[in-house]
Amino acid sequence: MVDFSKLHPETQLVQGGINRSPYGETSESLFLTQGFVYETAEAAEARFKGEEPGFIYSRYANPTVDMFEKRMCLLEGAEDARATASGMAAVSSALLCQLQAGDHIVAAKQLFGSCRWVVETLAPKYGIETTLIDGTKTEQWEAACKANTKVFFFESPTNPMLALIDIAAVAKLAKSKGVTTVIDNVFATPVLQKPLELGIDVVCYSATKHIDGQGRCLGGVVLSSKEWIDENLHDYFRHTGPSMSPFNAWTLLKGLETLSLRVEKQTDNAGKVADWLAEQTAIGKVLYPGRDDHPQAELARQQMKGGSTMICFEMKGGKAAAFAFENALEIIRISNNLGDAKSLVTHPATTTHKNLSEEARLEQGILPGSVRLSVGLEHSDDLIADLAQALEKAGA
Repeated sequence: MVDFSKLHPETQLVQGGINRSPYGETSESLFLTQGFVYETAEAAEARFKGEEPGFIYSRYANPTVDMFEKRMCLLEGAEDARATASGMAAVSSALLCQLQAGDHIVAAKQLFGSCRWVVETLAPKYGIETTLIDGTKTEQWEAACKANTKVFFFESPTNPMLALIDIAAVAKLAKSKGVTTVIDNVFATPVLQKPLELGIDVVCYSATKHIDGQGRCLGGVVLSSKEWIDENLHDYFRHTGPSMSPFNAWTLLKGLETLSLRVEKQTDNAGKVADWLAEQTAIGKVLYPGRDDHPQAELARQQMKGGSTMICFEMKGGKAAAFAFENALEIIRISNNLGDAKSLVTHPATTTHKNLSEEARLEQGILPGSVRLSVGLEHSDDLIADLAQALEKAGA
């Protein structure tokens, strides 16, 4: 029997986790069922006791969802996983399942708006203390740590400004203090960055982004050791119900088959587009981890295999210039999604991060002229031509 854990990621993404039915189908089976039947009452009892393997209820586990989880484990190098209905279901589950009143979270202030809401607004409602820091400064993680600190939470690269956090350093510090680390790895993808190998305990993804990568469905996943899943997430997941739809799991399995191909091509495109943007006089600053002028370029080379599919840049004319530029684009579409095969652009200050205070946005470097670009699979020359004509039409 093949040990898929020893094979290359490209093979894992096509073959990993497949559990074929007696019909011997080529593609993964789609099990659209809520429940499962048992031959006898004794068999049902044994399955509920955990004495007999098998599925009980699709809120707990489902054969199609199980295939998706197993394939993600192979790719990430994790022992276990739980697939969720969305990326935010993954993040909130990963945090709340291990916390209680009186505990303390330290989180980087450089977070996606909804992630920051969970930390800054939701958690305190349940008596969980929170401290937000500049995650790029490792010394601030240590300074913020208290006796009741239970979790460090961050993104790297961050949304939308593509700041990097020293993953290995933060993970080492956390282990020395008995703190669990949780990372949202959505911008880097498991193709370009492996947080578990760098010492992280728990990895979250919005599978809606690159894993699907074709604008079709929502999904999320939490990956960790089997021990952590069993002790923290298992019961929380079963009883609160953030489970993934089997149909979405099947769609995401199809997305995984091409994940490496898409991310590698999109990253190549993003590098070319970032280099072109950096030469334009109407643009004040370009942030791309794959460029030598990124403030943390050396760290990017240490912990990432590529610069990512994302670019952030600043229009010198502020919000008006950013809006005029976005409205003039013809190939690249305005959308708050990312990681798609289609190139997408958004204005973070008025979309993904609009609910943050102006002060909080400025702390992250989000300016009125900041634009986030998710680079797709189109030809890079066509994308550059579209950006050029949009700058010209916008009078930039």
